[in-house]
Amino acid sequence: MKQPNSIARHQGKLGILLPGLGAVATTFIAGCLLVRKGLAKPIGSLTQMGTIRLGKRTDNRVPLIKDFVDLAPLGDLVFGGWDIFPENAYETALQAEVLERRHLDPIADELRRIVPMKGAFFPEYVKRLHGTHVKQATNKAALVEELRQDIRTFLKENDCNRAVAVWCGSTEIYQAASEVHETIQAFEKGLLESHPNISPSQLYAWACVLEGIPYANGAPNLSVDFPAIQELAKKRGVPLAGKDFKTGQTLMKTILAPGLKARLLGLHGWFSTNILGNRDGEVLDDPDNFKTKEVSKLGVLETILAPKTNPDLYGDLYHKVRIEYYPPRGDAKEGWDNLDIFGWLGYPMQIKVDFLCRDSILAAPIVLDLALFLDLAKRAGFSGIQEWLSFYFKSPMTAPQLYPEHDLFIQSMKLKNTLRWMMGEDLITHLGHEYYD
Repeated sequence: MKQPNSIARHQGKLGILLPGLGAVATTFIAGCLLVRKGLAKPIGSLTQMGTIRLGKRTDNRVPLIKDFVDLAPLGDLVFGGWDIFPENAYETALQAEVLERRHLDPIADELRRIVPMKGAFFPEYVKRLHGTHVKQATNKAALVEELRQDIRTFLKENDCNRAVAVWCGSTEIYQAASEVHETIQAFEKGLLESHPNISPSQLYAWACVLEGIPYANGAPNLSVDFPAIQELAKKRGVPLAGKDFKTGQTLMKTILAPGLKARLLGLHGWFSTNILGNRDGEVLDDPDNFKTKEVSKLGVLETILAPKTNPDLYGDLYHKVRIEYYPPRGDAKEGWDNLDIFGWLGYPMQIKVDFLCRDSILAAPIVLDLALFLDLAKRAGFSGIQEWLSFYFKSPMTAPQLYPEHDLFIQSMKLKNTLRWMMGEDLITHLGHEYYD
C-alpha cells in the first residue's frame, strides 16, 4: 500500500450494507443502536474500546483508536441489507434468540424499520435454505444491476454519501476459482450467460465494487478472493477484506498455537468439534457447505506451526475438524478441542478446551470494526486486498505468492502498525533500550 498523503475526513452518514440480515447482522445492528443510546458497552470492538500505544513507553501516549484515527462515529451509521426471508430486523432478532427482550424492546421501533431488500439466491449453493424473498431476473448480469440499484436507492433514501458492505450470510457450497473468475472480461461474460460457477455472494461483491463500496467477506465463500474481482477493485479504488469471521474455535487456535510454537512444545494431534443450532449450523449440516468451512478452519495450524520448518515438533500433526448441527443450542455454540502435545524428551501431555461461546455475540464487533476500518481505508485511498485486517479472519487474504499470517498476536501488531503508519507515527518494533522502546 502507498502511504496516504492525506486521509479524507469523515463527513455525513455512512451506510452499512449487510448481505444476509440474520442472527449476526441483527445482533450487530442491535448492539450499535444500544451503545449509541448509552444502554450497553461495545465489548469486543477494537474500534470502540481498543487503545494504541504511540512513541516510547515513557511518553505515556495511549489514546483510544477511535480518537487516534478518524473513524465514523456510531451515531452516523445507517443500517440496511438484503435477505432471502422478508422479516424485519426486529422479527429476525426475536427468531434468532441471541439477544434477550430487555435488549431488543428499547430499540424495537428502530429495528422494525430495517426491512431487508430481496436477496439474490440460487438454492443449489445453500440447499438447506428455501428463500421466499428473492429477486427474479433474466440472468446474473441483470441481478447485479438490481443489486447496484438497491445500493443507489439506499444511499439516496438514507442521505448517505458513502457505504461499506460486510457479508453476514450463509456459507455456500465449496467452490474453487475457475476460468470464469480469471479476468474481468470472463466474469462479465459469465454474468450474461448465468455461468453456474458464479455464486450469489459473488454477485453482491461484484455489485458493491462496481459502486465503489468496500466489501468484507465474513464467510468462507469464494467471493472476493479471485483475480477478476481483485483486478476490478484495483481499477475502481475499492478495498477488499476476507475471509470468514474468526470467532469461536478458530480464535482459540490462533491464541493457543502461537504459545505452543513460542515455547517449542510439540503437537501430535488437534481434534476439534462443534455443536450449534442456528441457521449457520443447519446450513453446515450439508456436507458440501461444511467442506467450505472445513477448508477455512484447517489452514490455520499449518501456517502458524510451519511443520516443514519444525518437523520434529509438528511434522506428524493430525488435525481434524467437525461441526454438528444440534438445534437445542441455537446460537450458543460449544467447541471442544483436544490437543495431544509433548515436551522435554518427548513426554506426552494433553490440553482440553471447552469453549461455550455465542457465535453472533463474537461476530458482531468484528462486523463493526471491519465496516469502520474499510471506510477509513477507502478514505485513505487504499484499494484491493487489505491484509492488515487479517486479525478478523480465519482465512486471511494476501497478495499473490504470499502465505497468510494466522498468528493472532502478529496480526494485531500488523493492524496497529498500519494505523500508526497511516498517521505518520513511528512503528512499534520493540527494539532498543528497555526504557525507550
